[in-house]
Amino acid sequence: MAATAPLPSARPTPGVIAVTTPYVPGYRIVRTLGVTWGLIVRSRGLGRNITAGFRALGGGEITEYTQLLDQTRHQALERLQQHAQSMGGNAVIGVGFASSELSEVMSEILAYGTAVEVVPDPAAPQPVALR
Repeated sequence: MAATAPLPSARPTPGVIAVTTPYVPGYRIVRTLGVTWGLIVRSRGLGRNITAGFRALGGGEITEYTQLLDQTRHQALERLQQHAQSMGGNAVIGVGFASSELSEVMSEILAYGTAVEVVPDPAAPQPVALR
């Protein structure tokens, strides 16, 4: 089996926290700025489609597509953080991803969340209880 390139590490926008939770642990939300997003549409390219097509015949993971989608998600997250920063935010809460396919050769990835301004919270963290 051929070696695959390592997946890229995220390059977060400096100073912008992104979390999937509705809060940032250790911080207090002082201002909610609104919906923020990062959108990217990528084409797989003819070479990758041919290689992936042959690989699909054998079954299993198609690493060309896995790597492409991982890179695209990182770029969408980076754009989300940049958009939040342009709105005056230093954090994004409730981060999620949505994806779709366009014309069978392109993938659209949307990262979305709520841009907020947070400040460190000196108060001791409170335990969370679901009742």
